[in-house]
Amino acid sequence: MSSDPEVSALAINVTVPEALRWTDTRRGEAFTLTTINIRLLPDGRLAAKAYGRPVGGGRGAYVSFPLPDRPELAALVAGAAGRAGALWAAHRGLG
Repeated sequence: MSSDPEVSALAINVTVPEALRWTDTRRGEAFTLTTINIRLLPDGRLAAKAYGRPVGGGRGAYVSFPLPDRPELAALVAGAAGRAGALWAAHRGLG
């Protein structure tokens, strides 16, 4: 029996740099995607979804979008995951 704590989720949010942002449409409304939520799956792979704001303004719904298959977005996700791992590894305990 392992004494390791059971970790149920590892997720980070990453801001998409202005130059990499894109627009997608859902339910007839256009969104500019500005944030990526990245999850570490139990098998070690990464899963990512994008979120953003309606182009026309306002808050809009909290709707997820798939990441386009673009090498620069894949690099952003991989880099952010590595950076998050380094930050977690260097934690200094509770406040």
